[in-house]
Amino acid sequence: MLSTEDIIGVMSAQGLRITDQRKSLAKLFAEREGYLTPKDVYEYMGKQYSGLSFDTVYRNLRVMEELGVLEQVVFEDGLKFRVGCSKEGHHHHHMICLQCEKTYPIHFCPMPMTDAPEEFQIVKHKFEVFGYCKNCRPDKCQDPASNKGKELGGGV
Repeated sequence: MLSTEDIIGVMSAQGLRITDQRKSLAKLFAEREGYLTPKDVYEYMGKQYSGLSFDTVYRNLRVMEELGVLEQVVFEDGLKFRVGCSKEGHHHHHMICLQCEKTYPIHFCPMPMTDAPEEFQIVKHKFEVFGYCKNCRPDKCQDPASNKGKELGGGV
């Protein structure tokens, strides 16, 4: 995961002015595991910076995502951001638990398997898999060993 200094370094290298607000954003994401909604970030920042607009917060989140220091994911309940995974900008994708939002890397990219038509130019892609981790699975209370030898009723 990127540190506060890593995030600030990337922003600075891209010519962004490093304001106290941007430092606070970098620190918030570097020190927080998991995802934050734009509203979460706005409420956090509003405690420190009175008069800060939601648009300013959202614009900074988008800029930081474009620079690769934040990752953006669309969940069923809306858009969320989290700190980028690595300093190298290593291209990868994620499996994300819908309950606890724990994120697991996918160590290959399925893009080469995509059959894009010649008339379509791909410039960017995302691939996320949503499900439940072993601790959050709805069936976690059932012991698979206890079902051994039981017949399934009403077979087809």
